[in-house]
Amino acid sequence: QLQLVESGGGQVQSGGSLTLSCTGSGLRFDYYDIGWFRRQAPGKEREGVSCVMSSINNGATYYAEIVKGRFTISRDNAKNTVYLQMRNLKPEDTAVYFCAAAGGHRIQLPLRPADFGSWGQGTQVYVSS
Repeated sequence: QLQLVESGGGQVQSGGSLTLSCTGSGLRFDYYDIGWFRRQAPGKEREGVSCVMSSINNGATYYAEIVKGRFTISRDNAKNTVYLQMRNLKPEDTAVYFCAAAGGHRIQLPLRPADFGSWGQGTQVYVSS
């Protein structure tokens, strides 16, 4: 399994931007689909935000409707890193953001946490109005 570490969270005003990074350690990072999820409140289910597929799936991308047009996901396999550029942030984007990895099976869309076997610890994003 991959070990994942998120970074880049912080506080920003509404309309601002942040870029999150997810760095993995382990073999063949490029074989994994990497997704971003968020949890907006303790005890609330994690919500799938975006995903970039493995090199086997040509790095295809997916975005939840709520972030489409504002978030951009990309990956640099040479650095074992996936990025989530977030623009025009809104207070409702406030959440703990997690990256997760899925490998060896086809994931379903919209994203489901159960399809992802490796998770980072999360990074907090706070958007003030």
